[in-house]
Amino acid sequence: MRRIKWILMAVVMIPLLSSCGYNTMVELDENVTASWAQVENVYQRRADLIPNLVNTVKGYAEHEQETLQGVVEARSKATSINLSADELNEQTLQNFQKAQEGLSSALSRLMVVMERYPDLKANQNFLDLQAQLEGTENRIAVERRKFNEATRAYNTYIRRFPRNLIAGMFNFESKPYFEADQGADEVPEVQF
Repeated sequence: MRRIKWILMAVVMIPLLSSCGYNTMVELDENVTASWAQVENVYQRRADLIPNLVNTVKGYAEHEQETLQGVVEARSKATSINLSADELNEQTLQNFQKAQEGLSSALSRLMVVMERYPDLKANQNFLDLQAQLEGTENRIAVERRKFNEATRAYNTYIRRFPRNLIAGMFNFESKPYFEADQGADEVPEVQF
């Protein structure tokens, strides 16, 4: 009799446990990790383009050394922060974002400097690099949006009842979002 009771309890519990959502939580967590890897990938692409851009501009604007040095230093800071998806929290994401914003700001200043050199703007190498950088900036925006969507899906899933109980038991924690740059309202001024 006791054995039948255990078998019946196991038969009843199997459907309940199979729909607990654990596997979906793992899948959504992996989706956030993959999305983060794509964000890092496009930021790395931008960092890889910068030395070519700086060298192209150097040939035309040797006396703009301070601006070029600022871009190189900002790139160095941005690439020195390596953040895996497991390390994502509010503070680490904020530090990563701050370094990337510094690089974006330095690139904006470089673009202003380049406006002063008509010959440079006509140079095909420069135009190609500028187009690649613009494309990369668009990719960054797209991948950040995808990351935030994956994070929203994950966070929503693990916070809903009764999944929040399962999430708590298996240490699934909310992931931070990539937030907009607060200093993006500053537009570089072009002066001739």
